[in-house]
Amino acid sequence: MPLFHLPALRGGLLALMAAALFGISTPLVQRAGAGLGAFTTAALLYAGAAFMGAWLRQPVEREAALRRADLKRLSWMALFGAVIGPVALAWGLQHTSGTSASLMLALEALFTAVLARTLYREVMDRRVWSAMLLLLAGGMVLVIDRGLSGGVQLLGLLAVLAATAAWGIDNTLSRALAERDPGQVVLGKSLLGAGATAVLAVAAGEPLPGWTAALALLAIGASGYGLSLRLYLLAQRAFGAARTGSVFAFAPFIGALVAIALGDRALSWGMATGGLLMLAGVALHLAESHGHTHDHEPLDHEHAHRHDDGHHDHVHDPMPAGEHSHSHHHAPLRHTHAHVPDAHHAHPH
Repeated sequence: MPLFHLPALRGGLLALMAAALFGISTPLVQRAGAGLGAFTTAALLYAGAAFMGAWLRQPVEREAALRRADLKRLSWMALFGAVIGPVALAWGLQHTSGTSASLMLALEALFTAVLARTLYREVMDRRVWSAMLLLLAGGMVLVIDRGLSGGVQLLGLLAVLAATAAWGIDNTLSRALAERDPGQVVLGKSLLGAGATAVLAVAAGEPLPGWTAALALLAIGASGYGLSLRLYLLAQRAFGAARTGSVFAFAPFIGALVAIALGDRALSWGMATGGLLMLAGVALHLAESHGHTHDHEPLDHEHAHRHDDGHHDHVHDPMPAGEHSHSHHHAPLRHTHAHVPDAHHAHPH
């Protein structure tokens, strides 16, 4: 069966690729940003992401373009996701171990899922809530473990916690733009974030980075923040904000393994226990299955789509092959199939 007929699988794979890129970036940022200011580090990361966004932009025939009305939401995304999040992470990475910081980032899934439920009414059954409780328990174990290791370690970990909350808000805000060209979303958010943090770096008197550190952070930002965000947005388009956040929670475990491979020897029994609790929460969330008879209300919108996915049966002359984008109408429809809370399945339960 083609991958586009399995939205949960397609979304899961996209989110997993985004998680791998971001997870690998966390310990690399700790090394490349050593000795640099947090604002400078964030500015370079999102400057690299902006280059990637510009390169990945698609023509309007293939992806729906950003609109002027999207600027307000994009600005809030930049504030939380490209200013507060990376600055808090950069500072936290300088004051705690790369392994514990990576694992703590799993709580981003918890913030994203709760906000997605609150703002978008995405369905969350007992299995999903149990998964969220496991993630929360794992995060609490990490905080206790780092607190016992010393005050500075705890402050660093709390800064990473603040970053996860900021990115959880960013992820929820970005859900409404998931049908837009993800390259344009990456470019717009990254330019706003890089500009704001660069101004803050100058105002704070942070030293200029060396060429090696600057190029390294630009490259990390292009892949771990730019390309990763594009894949994340495509995953949200495929199966919603909460589920994308849950799969993305694999990023911290990837980051922790990379940190250990790079020589981080801060792993403790408390960190291992917290990591296992979080991993169990991610696995439980991914085991969810949801299907029932549901109604589609009349809907007019614009996004990239195909004509063999069971939801887009309007006529073209000639009929285009593959994905394309234009404004289109959905007639009322009732049917039964396994589904996820994408743009066509936002019905109440």
